[in-house]
Formats: sequence, structure tokens, C-alpha cells
Amino acid sequence: MGEWGFLSSLLDAVQEHSPMVGRFWLVVMLLFRILVLATVGSDVFEDEQEEFVCNTQQPGCKPVCYDAAFPISHYRFLVFHVVVLSAPAALFVIFAVHQAAKPGRGGAPGQRARRLQPFYVGSVVARIAAELGFLLGQALLYGFRVQPLFVCRRRPCPHRVDCFVSRPTEKTVFIHFYFVVGLVSALLSLAELAHLLRKGPPARPQERGPAPGQPAGAAEGPCAPHPRGDLTV
Repeated sequence: MGEWGFLSSLLDAVQEHSPMVGRFWLVVMLLFRILVLATVGSDVFEDEQEEFVCNTQQPGCKPVCYDAAFPISHYRFLVFHVVVLSAPAALFVIFAVHQAAKPGRGGAPGQRARRLQPFYVGSVVARIAAELGFLLGQALLYGFRVQPLFVCRRRPCPHRVDCFVSRPTEKTVFIHFYFVVGLVSALLSLAELAHLLRKGPPARPQERGPAPGQPAGAAEGPCAPHPRGDLTV
């Protein structure tokens, strides 16, 4: 889990600017993606190449057939998926820190949120595009089932070669789980985007000016002090 610590800390910093639905997305990302992938995924797919057995001793045939069966390793594809999904949030955090460090860019928290909200909305849009793209890529590359038998007819294999995948049922269950988590994550991101667009930017604090016929230095509002003068008793 050590290699995921930096990524988790960056994602955790996003919650300062996230609405409640965005924090649900962070929980799904940290627990059901990063934690599950780091603890379970590595064990599920660690033997996918070593235990990929083909009924031939032809040199070079097994690596070619493995490449045909799995153009990209499941585990590496899922890790790349997590990194790409985290990139918009990480870039937004870096941008927010950079803006806060600029001279004269401090201001009230409401003013900072108003300046940063368009960039946060952009990061959510980029996250949705990456999510949908990887879900489509997962469906096209692997489908939704890992077959126990793969028939290979590539050179340098001299004839039809039968290759066998290790633990296909366990890998199929993991792929189904990860795809469902991806759908939930995409729905949460869409809900967050709808919430941000409906809410709009934070309202600017209204600067009250003097009422018509009132001196410029006079106070306003129901709590304004009564001008001192002759009082009739």
C-alpha cells in the first residue's frame, strides 16, 4: 500500500472543494478501487502469465498466444485506470495550491471558492470522460468473462494451440465487481456535475450603499444606531 499513499493523500485534499456527492465519489475511489486493487487485485492477477499454459513446446508460441489473449494485462489496465481518474483531481489540487500561494490571491474563503469552481467543474468533466472511456475500453478489450480456454493460431505456433487461463472464475468475478464500481463512480460523478451546475457559483457578498437621500457615511439596516439629537419626552 505504500506506493498508493501519495495518490490517496492528493485525492483526500480534494474534499475541501467537493460537495457531499463528491465526497461519496472519493470514498468509492479510495476504498473500493485503490484499496481493493492494492490488496486483492495484485493477488488475483499475479500469476496470469506464469500459469498461462499452452499444449505446445514450440519456442515463442506461448508469449505470442498470451499477447493475443490479453493485449493489456488486466491488472496494469486497472492501475492505469485509477491513475488517469485521479489525474484531474490531482491537477486541480496543484492549481488550487498555486493560486493560494500567489500574492494578493488570498481573500475570503467564499472568494477563493468562486475563483476555483470553474476549474473544479472542468476536473469533474474530465473525470467523467475518463471513466466512460475506460469502461468502454474494458468491455471491448476483455468483455465480461475470462474464458478458461483460449485457442491460438498465431505464428510461430505450428498449428492450432490450446492455452489455459489460471483461475478464470475468480478473475471474472473481480472484473464484474470492478465494472460495477466503475458504473457507480460514473453515476456519482454525473450527479456531482449536475449539482455543481444547478448550484452555480457562490453568490457574491452584496455591498450595500447609502439609501437615496441618506448621507454616505450613515449606517444601514435595522440595527443602525439612531442619530443623536433632541429627543422629545
